[in-house]
Amino acid sequence: MRPALSRLLAPLALALAAALPAPAAAPKPLKVLLVTGGCCHDYVQQKDLLKAGLEQRANVVVEHLHTPDKSTKPPLSSHNNPAYADGYDLVIHDECAAGIDDPAMVRNVLTPHLRGVPAVALHCAMHSYRVSKEFAQPQTPGSPGGLWFDFLGLQSSRHGPQEPIQVKFTDSKHPITRGLTGWTTGKEELYNNVQPPSVYAAHRPLATGVQRTKNKKSGATEDNESVVVWTNEYGPKKARVFCTTLGHNNETVADARYLDLLARGLLWAAGKLDDSGRPAAGFGPGGR
Repeated sequence: MRPALSRLLAPLALALAAALPAPAAAPKPLKVLLVTGGCCHDYVQQKDLLKAGLEQRANVVVEHLHTPDKSTKPPLSSHNNPAYADGYDLVIHDECAAGIDDPAMVRNVLTPHLRGVPAVALHCAMHSYRVSKEFAQPQTPGSPGGLWFDFLGLQSSRHGPQEPIQVKFTDSKHPITRGLTGWTTGKEELYNNVQPPSVYAAHRPLATGVQRTKNKKSGATEDNESVVVWTNEYGPKKARVFCTTLGHNNETVADARYLDLLARGLLWAAGKLDDSGRPAAGFGPGGR
């Protein structure tokens, strides 16, 4: 009886198994292009710190577009190839290309983002691609001189000395910052804000930085404050852009608090962060 019963139940078991929905396939990791190289920073180390830190915190694969050149005009393929980001889900701009002022080159760099590819911009990316010699003066959004600043959503022209910066989150309701607490960095550079952030309609400030310095002429102690973390939307497709001016020294780049912030900013820009600040299903660490 038992063999006969087994023969009768086997087709039923197979039919039930076939009727059950197949388990959902894990999403593919986001493919991220990290652009590094140029003046004034230890990109050889920082590119690897960023790759390891982000891949530990999110379901991403970070690939490098790097040059060891340490000039202000690093020879990056993105300057001459507008298709440099084809196949990538997001681009991280961490280059220092302050000497690149050819509008045609800058448009090549911007082309993927005009087509909707989201971005993260770090530190010296804010001082790159300044096509106007009057970059220390406010550039009108949409003007030829504002080409790169329109993408960033904030204009900066200089930085202070290397001293600690007190990071204060000013928008605790944004998914990127929800639940995060501020901290004081090691030696960092505070970038100035040339004009009020409100000039850029899509700019949303998330954190300010306060740096205490000594006036060289008077010797008096001064506290300088600027926006150091923000978001923007760029171009006709409103590509999301996450920006921070922090990240000069390796100590900051390797800091877990900094990497946590960047991972959230990356996921937000890619549309993979929920309103509570948690990665979308499958895009957390290890694909969780």
